Amino acid sequence: MVGMQSDFERLAAVSPEDLWDDEAADSYDTPGEGADASEVVDPAVERLAALAEGGPALEFAVGTGRIAIPLIARGVPVTGIEYSGSMIRRLREKATADQLPVTRGDMATTRVEGEFSLVYLVFNTIGNLLTQDAQVECFRNAAAHLRPGGCFVIELWVPDLRRMPPGVPAAVEVVKDGYILVDTMDTLRQHLISYHFRFGAGHDAHLGRSPHRYIWPSELDLMGRLAGFELESRWSDWAGSPFTEASTSHVSVYRLAG
Repeated sequence: MVGMQSDFERLAAVSPEDLWDDEAADSYDTPGEGADASEVVDPAVERLAALAEGGPALEFAVGTGRIAIPLIARGVPVTGIEYSGSMIRRLREKATADQLPVTRGDMATTRVEGEFSLVYLVFNTIGNLLTQDAQVECFRNAAAHLRPGGCFVIELWVPDLRRMPPGVPAAVEVVKDGYILVDTMDTLRQHLISYHFRFGAGHDAHLGRSPHRYIWPSELDLMGRLAGFELESRWSDWAGSPFTEASTSHVSVYRLAG
């Protein structure tokens, strides 16, 4: 545990710009597969378009535009906030600044002009904020951008500590050709490190690491209340499947008082 925590502290000290560099941005998109598969993207876009209720949307950590670009195609004006210059560079290969304005900055403190009917944060990205205080500030930043009655939508995984019994330091999350994902967790501090192993031809291999702070659904709800939100709905996925004790992820909709 000491070694893992030390590793987390070292990673936490690295600039997000260095963590999400050109190499990460260039490998982030997986057209037609994984997070970019139509069966993943289309339900998210459909649900977000409905929640926008005809108004503009703001995406925190817009990345390379995986969700924002198809949402714009649905007629929803989208503005983005993104910390990584490398991710913005990759996004600009697909959408112009007129089509998708992006302000460079972090999702906890950066403000953009305008008032929005929807702010959203997908693919577990709130966990990239490594302290509870920063995550609370993310909620407050969302509230500051929303018109009265607007909503903040978060997609997030549910920590599965059953896979981390005492004495087991890591869990293998994904195994497929050319890729293995291993997660380590510090359950005292709610810290997690994802180790991404990618394999090329022969003996070639590459390791990427990313630190996260995981959040329980009930803790997330309290963060929302501190920022003036009430939980409106929670599903297991973008298709609206019921959220149960067996759910491994959730899509939570928080409504700002009107």
